[in-house]
Amino acid sequence: MGYPVQRPRRLRQTPALRRLVAQTRLDPAGLILPVFVREGASEPIPISSMPGVRQHSMVSLVQEARRVVAAGLGGIMIFGVPARRDAVGSGADDPDGILNQALARVRDAVGDETVVMADLCLDEFTDHGHCGVVSERTRGGRTDLVVDNDATLERYAAMGLAQARAGAHVLGLSGMMDGQVGHVRAALDDAGYADVVLLAYAAKYASGFYGPFREAVESTLTGDRTTYQQDPANLTESLREVALDVAEGADLVMVKPALPYLDVLRAVAEVSPVPVSAYQVSGEYAQIEAAAAQGWIDRDRVMLESLTSIRRAGAGQILTYYALRVADLLG
Repeated sequence: MGYPVQRPRRLRQTPALRRLVAQTRLDPAGLILPVFVREGASEPIPISSMPGVRQHSMVSLVQEARRVVAAGLGGIMIFGVPARRDAVGSGADDPDGILNQALARVRDAVGDETVVMADLCLDEFTDHGHCGVVSERTRGGRTDLVVDNDATLERYAAMGLAQARAGAHVLGLSGMMDGQVGHVRAALDDAGYADVVLLAYAAKYASGFYGPFREAVESTLTGDRTTYQQDPANLTESLREVALDVAEGADLVMVKPALPYLDVLRAVAEVSPVPVSAYQVSGEYAQIEAAAAQGWIDRDRVMLESLTSIRRAGAGQILTYYALRVADLLG
C-alpha cells in the first residue's frame, strides 16, 4: 500500500511531531569538552584558527571545569601546553608539569561530578613534535629518524601513572603505538590503579583536519605521522585496531576525526563490545566557524546537524569544542 494512504509527511508537520519521532537525540551527558591549558598563562589566550576556543590559565581552566559540571556535560578532556620541551617529553610525567598539575587542580575542584580525562600522548611535550621517542634507523645505507614504538611504550606507562596519581578518571591513549593499551593497563594495575579507565584512540587517522589543533598546542612537528596514524584510504585496519585494543583492556574506543569518517564510525560501532566515542576535531570545528563567519551557513544549525550525524553513525560519546554551546541550546 502506497500513496495516497501512505504519507510520510504526516510525521513532519510540526516541531512537536518531529521531536516525538526523532530517532537520534543529542544529550549533554554524552558530550565531552576538550580544553587546553598553557603553562605560565595569567589569562586565557585566544586561538586564532579556532574562534571561541582559548588556551586557558590554571584559574580559567578550573572555572571552565565548573561550567562543564553546571552544564551537565559528560566530561572534560585536558591537553597541556608546556613552556619547555625535550626529546623524550619529560614534562609529560613530571608531577609538577602543566598537564598533571591541571589534572590535580580540576579533580580537586569538581571531584566526581564530571569525568576528568587526560590526553596521554607525548607530542605536546617533545621538541620534535612526534607522539613518541625518536631514534635513528639505518637500512640499506640510509639513516632515518623513526618513532621507536617500544621505547615509547615505556614513556606512556610513566605518563599514565603520573596522570592517575594526579586524579584523572580516564586516560585517552592517542599516540597510536602498537601495544599501548596493554602496556599502560599493566602499569596501572601493578601500581594499584585498576579502576582508572582507558579510552583508546583505536581508529585515529593521519588527517589534514588536525591543523588548528597544532596551533592550540603550539606543535613543533616537522614532517607527518603517517607511519603510525592510519591511512585515510583504509577501513579494515580500524576494525583490527579496535579488536586489538579491546583485547588489551580498552574500556572505550574512539574514531578520530568524526564527520569525514562516519563510515568507519558505523563499522566500529557495529562490532565493538565497548562504548564507542568520536572526536569532532579542530578542523571540523574551524570549517563551521569560518563558513558561519562569512554568512554562508547557520552556525548553530550546522553544528547540531553535524553532531547529530556523528551520534546517528554510532558514537555514544562525542568530544567537541561545541559541547557547552550545545548544552545551552538543548536547555
